[in-house]
Amino acid sequence: MNEKSYRILKRPLVTEKSTTEKDEHNKLFFEVDRRANKIEIKEAVEQIFKVDVLDVATMNVRGKKKRVGRYFTKRADRKKAMVTIKPGQRVEFFEGV
Repeated sequence: MNEKSYRILKRPLVTEKSTTEKDEHNKLFFEVDRRANKIEIKEAVEQIFKVDVLDVATMNVRGKKKRVGRYFTKRADRKKAMVTIKPGQRVEFFEGV
């Protein structure tokens, strides 16, 4: 398996919305490397989870400004990917969540 694939996919995003989308529309959500494009994300998901990817949508999320005492700081910017997989296929990693 390609080591680059594991650098592209940072972590799965498990929220109430992502769980609903997974169950109803076969969509998986990941936090990905900010430099990754849709083609690289598609190849990484197909290699790691052995599924057929139909579509990839990406979103750049700006970090929120937070206050720490009297100072303001900013959380890191990140990139999210919404991956649609072929109907009938499942990813064992997300089952039971």
